[in-house]
Amino acid sequence: MDKQIILAVDEDGKFSGEYIPKEVGHTGEGKRHLAITVLLYNNKGQVLLQKRKHKIFDNIWDITGATHPLHADAGDESLEEATRRCLKIEWGIREIRKIRVIGSFNYFAKYGKYCENEHCAILRWGMNINGWIRVSFYRILKKILKNILLGQLRLQK
Repeated sequence: MDKQIILAVDEDGKFSGEYIPKEVGHTGEGKRHLAITVLLYNNKGQVLLQKRKHKIFDNIWDITGATHPLHADAGDESLEEATRRCLKIEWGIREIRKIRVIGSFNYFAKYGKYCENEHCAILRWGMNINGWIRVSFYRILKKILKNILLGQLRLQK
């Protein structure tokens, strides 16, 4: 794992005051930390997925983007800044406006000696990229996650 420093949080996503190396959040039982998840789909309901290139989760299909807000000497990255960084790195998208958090969920899963132990913020924005438009996020999210996360999902209107 790389040497990124991430933010430990409680089950409500509130910063605990502790910064942890990314590997601490993702080994053994991990330590709950803040993450973001981004979903892009078009007006036909087609979801833009990615086949990940990742040390641990290589070749696994995933949603449009996911990452962690990072800690740096200059300060902590906001959810919006992490989203912009994620979409720039993963998709080359540079101009993103009107990002807002619409909900969150807690997620835990083990993968051998690694794990995911995250409080994921769900972000949406309005943008049109070659026909891909972010619209009616709540409806598509409910369809995708209904059996996995619905009990833990809190959407803000």
